[in-house]
This record gives sequence, C-alpha cells and structure tokens, in this order.
Amino acid sequence: MKIHVTQVFVDDQEKALQFYTEKLGFQLKDDVPVGEHRWLTITEANNPNGVQLLLEPSSHPAVPVYKAALVKDGIPAHSFQVDDIDAEYNRLTELGVEFTTPVTEAGEFKIAVFNDTCGNLIQLIEK
Repeated sequence: MKIHVTQVFVDDQEKALQFYTEKLGFQLKDDVPVGEHRWLTITEANNPNGVQLLLEPSSHPAVPVYKAALVKDGIPAHSFQVDDIDAEYNRLTELGVEFTTPVTEAGEFKIAVFNDTCGNLIQLIEK
C-alpha cells in the first residue's frame, strides 16, 4: 500500500496553484472542473507520477475552524522534506515567502515553518 493522493485545504484554489507551483516548485498534474471547484492536484517536479497533493477547497464548514486552530497553535498542516533547508529557506525568503519559524535545529533534523498564503502553515524538514 502507498499514498496516492493527500490533500491540503486551501482558501483559494487558483492562488494556491500559483503559490505551490511558482514559489515552491511543484508541477500541475490534474485540473478537472468539479461543480464550482476543481480537482486540482500537483506533484513533485521531478516525479510527475508520484504522490499527488490535492489543493482541496476549504468549503466544508468544519475546515476553516480546524485550519484556524492549527495556525493559532503554530501547528503545520503538512511537512515537506528538502535536501538543503538553509538554501531552500533563503530561496523562498527571496521570493517573499513568510516564515513563522526560521531554520531551527531539532535533534537530528532541521525544520522551518512558512505560511502558504492559503490558510496553512507548512513545515520544511531536512533529515
């Protein structure tokens, strides 16, 4: 068994698509109209057949409350692994990405947390 699709709830699908592709470097996989929203997935740029991240609209009534509680408590919604967190932190900062936690040593890991502009905190981790 393996993960095929996972989701991140976003306030605005188009804004999320731009952020996740133009700033973070993911690539568009699927963009299918579904009523007033879209089945909108992205993948790693170098692995188009890998795990898909669904940019899921935050339209369910429970989602905004859930997301706000996570952000208030500083809890990232997702974690993305990078090879060189210092380089990625610098690259994203230069692109205007707002970090809520700078690069921080955490035992054998290094982490940093940023705001994805769509209602989520996202953690970067270097192992």
